[in-house]
Amino acid sequence: MNFARQMLAVAVALPGAWQGVGAQEAANAPVMAEVVVRASRIEADELAGNRLDAASVAPYRAATSDTARLLDALPGVSTYGAGGVSSLPVIRGLADDRIRIRVDGMDLISSCANHMNPPLSYIDPTNVASLRLFAGVTPVSAGGDSIAGTIDVSAPPPQFARAGEGSLLQTQAAAFYRSNGSGRGANVTANLANEQLSVSYSGSTAQAHNASAGGGFKLAGPSDGTTEWLAADEIGSSSYSSENQSLAFAVRTVEHLLELRFGYQHIPYQAFPNQRMDMTLNDGQQVNLRYLGEYAWGSLEARVYHDQTRHKMNFLDDKLQTIGMMKNLAGMPMETRGTTTGAVLQAEIVSSGRDLFRVGAELLKYHLDDWWDPISPVVAMPMAGMKGSTFWNINDGQRNRFDVYGEWEAQWDSQWLSQVGIRSSTVSMDTGNVQGYNTPYYGSPTNPASIPGAFNAQDHQKTDHNFDLAALLRFTASAEAGFEAGLARKTRSPNLYERYAWSTNNPMAMNMVNWFGDGNGYVGDIDLQPEVAYTVSATGNWHDAGSEQWQLSITPYYTYVQDYIDARRCAGGSGMSPCQGSNLTRTTGFVYLQFANQSARLYGADVSGNLPLLHGGALGRVDLTALLSYVRGRNTETDDNLYHIMPLNAKLALVQRSAGWTNTLEGVFVDAKTDVSQVRNELTTAGYALLNLRSNYQWKQLRLDLGVENVFDRFYESPLGGAYLGQRPMVYGTAVPGTGRSIYVGLNLSF
Repeated sequence: MNFARQMLAVAVALPGAWQGVGAQEAANAPVMAEVVVRASRIEADELAGNRLDAASVAPYRAATSDTARLLDALPGVSTYGAGGVSSLPVIRGLADDRIRIRVDGMDLISSCANHMNPPLSYIDPTNVASLRLFAGVTPVSAGGDSIAGTIDVSAPPPQFARAGEGSLLQTQAAAFYRSNGSGRGANVTANLANEQLSVSYSGSTAQAHNASAGGGFKLAGPSDGTTEWLAADEIGSSSYSSENQSLAFAVRTVEHLLELRFGYQHIPYQAFPNQRMDMTLNDGQQVNLRYLGEYAWGSLEARVYHDQTRHKMNFLDDKLQTIGMMKNLAGMPMETRGTTTGAVLQAEIVSSGRDLFRVGAELLKYHLDDWWDPISPVVAMPMAGMKGSTFWNINDGQRNRFDVYGEWEAQWDSQWLSQVGIRSSTVSMDTGNVQGYNTPYYGSPTNPASIPGAFNAQDHQKTDHNFDLAALLRFTASAEAGFEAGLARKTRSPNLYERYAWSTNNPMAMNMVNWFGDGNGYVGDIDLQPEVAYTVSATGNWHDAGSEQWQLSITPYYTYVQDYIDARRCAGGSGMSPCQGSNLTRTTGFVYLQFANQSARLYGADVSGNLPLLHGGALGRVDLTALLSYVRGRNTETDDNLYHIMPLNAKLALVQRSAGWTNTLEGVFVDAKTDVSQVRNELTTAGYALLNLRSNYQWKQLRLDLGVENVFDRFYESPLGGAYLGQRPMVYGTAVPGTGRSIYVGLNLSF
C-alpha cells in the first residue's frame, strides 16, 4: 500500500491581468470574482501519513466487514479482537474509550457492558470515504475526553453537478464473498444532484458463519449442554449479520452548505468468541445536521446530532444450554438503551497571513439504561441469583460533557510553524438507585448493609473539571526533510460502568461487565478520578522531492498517565462473593477485579516507509512499503505489565502496478507476547508470520478485487484476541486463535 504524503494546503489567490488589449476590450471583458481556497495549514497526520482516503480503503473492502480493521494499515494502531464487525481500536497501547472516535462528526458511545457496539461498528467499510488518525499529541480542536488520540471516519461528502452540467446521477453496486466462514455481502449507493441540491443513499449488508482457525486448537465435539457440534478448528461464536443504511440531503450556495443525514443500523445477531454473552440485537438510528459557511474572516461549522441505540445480549446457539441440569431455554436476557445528543460550534478565523485561530464549543449528553430481566430455570436446579425481579446494572445513567477550546496556529516563515491550544471540559455524571434480582440473594436495595443498598446510600453525582493542553512545532528543513515535536496534557473521565457497576456478590453479574475479552469479572468504583496523560513525541520525515515518492517516517513517543484506570483484585463482599477466597492470590484461571486509579508509563516508536524499486518496463511500477510498531506499557504503581499491549510487529509489502492492475504481496510479522498482565492472568501468545496476497483490477467503471489472507493457513493465536469463550465449557487457558486461510473476491460496478 502506498502511503502518499499529504501536502501542506495554503490559501491561494491568483489575480489575472490581460496584456496588450485596448481599454474598450478591457471594459467589456467579464469580471472574475476572487476565488479563495481555504484549508487547515497544519494537520497532525501529515508527517506520519496517518490518513486513509477512498483509494487507500478500497483494496480492503472485500476483505473485511469490520471498519476498525481498516486502521491496521496505519503505524501504531492495532485492534482488540471482538465480534465480526465490532473490533476495538488501540492507539499505541491505549484503547477503546481512551480514544475519541467520531463517525461523520458524531461522538458515539458504546451502549453495552461488553462494548459490543463500539462507534466504528456503526459505519460499514464500504461506506468509508476517508479515515484520519490523530495519535498522541492531538490538537485540542480535534481532542477532548481522550488520552490516546482521535479517529475521524467519514462517509462520502455530498456530490453536486458541475456548473452548466444540469443534473448528476451516480450509482454503484458491489458484492463480495469470503471462503472462511462463508462471508458474503453486498452494498449499493446512489446519488442524484443538480448544482444546488444533492440526495444520496447507501445501503450494505454482510453476514458470515463461524470462522475457522489455521488448525485445530481444541477437541472436536459438541458445545456442552447444546446441540451444536464444533470442529477442532472452528472458532465458536464468531458468526454475525449486519445491515446499514444511510440517506443524505444537501443544499449549497456559493459559500454555504447545509447537510442532513439519517442513519439506520440493524444487527440481528453477532457472536463474540471472547465474551460470555452474544449480541442478539442492535438497532441504531442517527440524525445528523451540519452547516458549513465561508466568510471573509474564515469559516464557521455547526452540527447537531442525535443517536438512539437499542441493544440486547443473550446466548446464541454455541453457548445456549438446552440439555442437562442447567438447561434454560430463555437464556439470560440483558438489555440496554442508550441515547446520545450532541452539538458542535466551531470557527476558524484567519487573523493575518501568519495567524490562524480556531475556537469552538461542544455539548454531549448521554443517557444509559442497562437492565436484565429475571429468568426461570426449566429444570429443578434453581438459579436463585437470577430469579425474581429485574436486575438494574445501570439505572438512569447520565454522562454529560461541555467543552470549550481555543487554538492558535502561526506560520512564522516558510520553514517554521507552531500550534498551541487549550481545552476546558466539564464532565458531569449521575445514576439512579439499583437492585438485584431478588432480596434473599442480594439484600434489600433500601438496606445500607446490603450490596445494592450500600451503593444506593452513596451520593452518585460526580463532576470533573478537566483541561487539555497541546503544543506542536514543525520545521521544514528542506524539500526532502521535515521534523515535528509535540507536548500534550490530555484527560479522560471514567465511563459509566467504570464508576457505577456495583454488584460484587454474584460472579455472573461481575462477568457481564467486561469489554476486555479476558473472561474476568469487573466492578466499578464511584470515586474514580479522571485519567491525566502527559505525552511527548517527535517525528522525522525524509522523502523524495521529486515524483518517485520514497519516504521514511520515524516517531518515538513517551506517555505517563496519572490516575490510570487499571484493575486490582477485589476483596471482601458478603455471602458467596467471588471477591472472597483465593481471588487475591490466584495466578491462573479467571479472577474478579475492581477498577482502580493507579499510574502507568508507555513508550515506543512507529516507523513507516515507501521505497520505489522499479518505474516503467514490463512490470510497471514496483514499490516496497513497510510499517513497524513497538510499544511497552507498565503499571508504575504495581510494576505489572499493562493489559493487551501489542508486541513488536511489522508489515512488509511489495506493490506492483501496471495497466489497471495493482498486486500486493504482504508479509505480517508479530513477536511473541510474553509481557502480560499478572493481575488479569493474561495469556501469553507465540510469535508468527503470515503471508497475504491482494490484487485488484480497474477497468472503466468496473473494479475487481481478489485476495488470499493467511496463504499458508498458518495457525496462530491473536495477541489481542483475548480468552476463548466461544463455547461451553468456558474454561481458562485458551487464547482466541486468528483466522485461517481465506480466499475472497469482490466486484464493484459504478455507472
